[in-house]
Amino acid sequence: MNVNITFLGGSGTVTGSKYLVRYNGKSLLVDCGLFQGYKQLRLRNWQPLPVTPHQIDAVVLTHAHLDHSGYLPLLARDGYTRAIHCTPGTRDLCTILLPDSGHLQEEDAAFLNRHQLSSHSPALPLYTRLDALHCLKQFQIHPFHKAFEPLPGWRVTFSPAGHILGAASVLLEVGGRRILFSGDLGRPDDLLMNPPDAPPQADTVLIESTYGDREHPPEGLLDELGPALQRLAARGGIAVVPVFAVGRAQVVLHAIGLLKSQGVVPASLKVFLDSPMAVSTTGLFQHHMQEHRLSGREVQALEHGATMVQTTEQSKGLARLHGPMVILSASGMATGGRVLHHLALHAGDHRNMIILTGHQAPGTRGARLAEGDKNIRIHGQDVAVRAEVVKLSSASAHADGNQLIAWLRSMGHAPDQVYVVHGEMDAADRLRQRIEHELRWRASVPEHGSTCAA
Repeated sequence: MNVNITFLGGSGTVTGSKYLVRYNGKSLLVDCGLFQGYKQLRLRNWQPLPVTPHQIDAVVLTHAHLDHSGYLPLLARDGYTRAIHCTPGTRDLCTILLPDSGHLQEEDAAFLNRHQLSSHSPALPLYTRLDALHCLKQFQIHPFHKAFEPLPGWRVTFSPAGHILGAASVLLEVGGRRILFSGDLGRPDDLLMNPPDAPPQADTVLIESTYGDREHPPEGLLDELGPALQRLAARGGIAVVPVFAVGRAQVVLHAIGLLKSQGVVPASLKVFLDSPMAVSTTGLFQHHMQEHRLSGREVQALEHGATMVQTTEQSKGLARLHGPMVILSASGMATGGRVLHHLALHAGDHRNMIILTGHQAPGTRGARLAEGDKNIRIHGQDVAVRAEVVKLSSASAHADGNQLIAWLRSMGHAPDQVYVVHGEMDAADRLRQRIEHELRWRASVPEHGSTCAA
């Protein structure tokens, strides 16, 4: 009997990662992510999986970002009762991320119903905060580098992938095959996180390709962010910075702190972190010191480098303040959350600034802002964009094309097959070509819903 993989998400797109491995009547799901971006992708979240939750025998997570973990509350609510295996850092982050995701979906549905803005009556959340809290009881944690058996005869080993706290590459050994899931790979030169470990030898590799078609610029985050904040401070404007609460918020906070200490931007520039999830995540860095580059003093500086905004009333209170100031708020692609209210309030003023801090998936408001749209729709209303839009190309926590190729090359021996996943079509196909031409390895981009040999 052969081992095979069904690509239930994260193929042909950068969201919704779900890889179902089957062998000898058993099934293991690697990652369980939400689809984001285009409406036709988001609609997949509402469609049943081609396997019932009862037919899945184990779940293994590479990391906590919602495009890898955000479907778990739905899977558990619909009947999945077995273990969810991950690293301690991933568990800690999911404890923050998943209930927040459910809460945001409840809030968004309530807002749509209150203002009669939904084509569905009533608008419903995909899942609730309570659904998320229930699924957290199924989490089992495992340290890096120590193999465990999620099912009898199936061995899994986590190795550090950089990227965010807890992020892992997953080596799965089953049926005589060694299958390596890269997860999201961090950069070797990341400002916050340690570099990813070199990959173990494997027969089959699933490699992410978020930035598979590009190279990060030679200038660093400080070189890009410094001049933007100087312009903002000089004209007394307000910068709205959509950030991912996990990872991106902390690296931008750290960068602003460094720019202030270097005298590049005024020490008096007010900074607000308006995301309870990002505030909680920032506090986790002191509990996972071995995974990142920051010293104890730098972690303290991170926690005190901004005014931490927790409550809705505090968030609304920011509207009464004047610039210059910087508001970091989730979500990172402006798909939901408090950042939408700040964008609606501040996008129309030419003195202000919108700072985009990384990859903006097609179909998101962030992507439309990056493309220069002069109107964006927020909560059913058109909002004019007159603020300066700044796109940071150096803030990403993903390895670029060259770094992905270097990571693969360090395996030493060619695997039988590489599947290029978790990237838009251009990025995935460009990385596939490079793997074939530069490494001389077999590589393909699997179709959504397809099943391939492992």
